[in-house]
Amino acid sequence: MIQSLLSVEDLSISFASEIKSLNTVNEVSFKAADQDFLGIVGESGCGKTLTALAIMKLLPSNAISSGRILFEGKDILAYKDKDLQKIRGSKISMIFQEPMTSLNPVFTVGNQIAEVLITHQSMSAKEAINKTIELLKVVQIPSPELRVNDYPHQMSGGMRQRVMIAMAVACKPSLLIADEPTTALDVTIQAQILELLGSLQERNRMSLLFITHDLGIVAEYASRVMVMYAGRIVEKSPVQDMFINPRHPYTIGLLESLPGKKGAKLKPIPGQVPNTESLPSGCKFRTRCRYVIEECHLKEPSLKPAGNSEHLSRCIRAMEL
Repeated sequence: MIQSLLSVEDLSISFASEIKSLNTVNEVSFKAADQDFLGIVGESGCGKTLTALAIMKLLPSNAISSGRILFEGKDILAYKDKDLQKIRGSKISMIFQEPMTSLNPVFTVGNQIAEVLITHQSMSAKEAINKTIELLKVVQIPSPELRVNDYPHQMSGGMRQRVMIAMAVACKPSLLIADEPTTALDVTIQAQILELLGSLQERNRMSLLFITHDLGIVAEYASRVMVMYAGRIVEKSPVQDMFINPRHPYTIGLLESLPGKKGAKLKPIPGQVPNTESLPSGCKFRTRCRYVIEECHLKEPSLKPAGNSEHLSRCIRAMEL
């Protein structure tokens, strides 16, 4: 059995409010092997980004209420800041959703990429800038010798996202986390960015954790998929299996809400995602589920195999769907 590069075990994240502690991510567990492409899907607020930030250890230490995050067999949550700085940006990198707020507006993009190389690979300033120009070529930014001196506001959204990718892969990390990197881009640029990430994953032999709302991206690029709802994993499986044979009502709803034949009406999931402060008893999806029965009100289902050991579902009627 191949040892996982990343293993998240029973991760729970909570934040204190004026009244009580709010559990925003609940007992999330998953693994990513070498050169894996894992898609994480779910509505806004389901805990996808919080899970990614926990892996990067960018959340307050008191926000992690339980669980472990093992990277190369060692618990990231137990790392001291000095040790964490050695792997963050070098072995684990993250591409954030909005590059305009992630890049520093008062430094050139070249300086920002070069800083990563100077910090983690002990390059001189001149070596780092030369390497930065090479990286800008790799991410297909035209005239990199000139654009290396640009500030973020002088670039388009697509170019800024390419800069973020160049910065993230500068040290050839083992794990790259991409948090909805194409959300703010038009369709043509989205396709270019996705092709670029796919080629870089293959070229650098890295694992990719891809957070998205877009099931089309998952279907085309991911090898495995994890669906989250209300801070929980409700289904995870190999990609093809989930699209052919979904085993959770929420996943079925997501697939049915995709645009189909021309002129056909969309089938949105009814209702709203429940507020974290007032989650329903039992199954957290029951208030929006057309398959709900009385038992769904009583106890929250556990994540169990549904048909085979690689396909898991958090639904008591999984085998009936």
